[in-house]
Amino acid sequence: MTKLIASAPPAPQRVVVKLGTGVLTTGIGQLDTARIAAVCAEIASLRARGTEIIVVSSGAVGLGMGSLGLLKKPKQIAKKQACAAIGQSRLMQTWQAGFAPHGLTVAQVLLTHDDLRVRSRYLGVKETLRQLIAYDTIPIINENDTVSAAEIKFGDNDTLSAMVASLVEAQHLVILSTAPGLIDMKGTKQILPVVERITPEIEAMAGGTTDETATGGMISKITAAKLATKGGCGVFIASGSEPNILSRLFAGRGPGTFFVPSGLPMESKKRWLAYFQRPAGTITINERAVPILRDHGRSLLAVGVTGSSGEFAAGDIVNIAGPDGTVFARGKSTFGTEEIPAIAEQQSAAVAALYPARKRLEVVHRNDLVLL
Repeated sequence: MTKLIASAPPAPQRVVVKLGTGVLTTGIGQLDTARIAAVCAEIASLRARGTEIIVVSSGAVGLGMGSLGLLKKPKQIAKKQACAAIGQSRLMQTWQAGFAPHGLTVAQVLLTHDDLRVRSRYLGVKETLRQLIAYDTIPIINENDTVSAAEIKFGDNDTLSAMVASLVEAQHLVILSTAPGLIDMKGTKQILPVVERITPEIEAMAGGTTDETATGGMISKITAAKLATKGGCGVFIASGSEPNILSRLFAGRGPGTFFVPSGLPMESKKRWLAYFQRPAGTITINERAVPILRDHGRSLLAVGVTGSSGEFAAGDIVNIAGPDGTVFARGKSTFGTEEIPAIAEQQSAAVAALYPARKRLEVVHRNDLVLL
């Protein structure tokens, strides 16, 4: 009888790998070149098997702190930006040195939240990444901390990595950090191998970080996992210190936590509306309108609107909330804040007289609306 030999599982088509500062360094400003070289070798192996890899890399601020001899992260934005400017070039040099033995070229991509929030720029970033992958390079993405202010920041690179995974429609997002996975601190004290759905109980297991160069901790990783899985992307959280961690994860043998993707991926425009926006306000609707939007995929008409909050203009992205205040959808409003009170009166004839050019008084058209 012929002995059957199990073959390796097929390599995923497209993967985003995010590495935290704790994985890349051994201390403030001290790069762990051996670990970076090992990660580069793993990525090169996956690339040789046909997997497209995009890297989201932290570390610029920490490296800048090391170059300046700083022991604590500055609180002033300008000083953080200076640290990022100094550290970013060192970070890219290190990545290029790690990939050079494998004949791979890296490409630096620095982003702010506005680069993904504004539709034209979002499409431009998407096309640039597509071309970089076609050129067989490894895009290395980081937040543009040198210019990012509070209103255009992602907040942390975990969130950035989830947005990138959604942008490029990756099959998997791998978040490598000093955390071995999501640990059930209130129960078994063991790593949860699989999370089918991110519930409030799962979120309660997360904690922050006290690392001087890190941002977020497990809380930001759970938030990133929630964002990515809703877009149809499976998420791994695992320790970057584990040897051969990427190949082990994709073979189903790696230690860590896997978050199962939910539902089918959304089309590109819906994905952009759902995950790349900072809504300017909220439109509240009545209980009759909720199932019309949620279950039947219709447009939001004036008759369903009861009020609004925030300040927004026609064409801005807004949240849509039910009568209890729960946000369940997001979309592009046809009207501005000053027009909503008249609409909320639900006096169709009076409103139609005020806005005769707005056919059927669609407050949010169904093509510009996505359920969250």
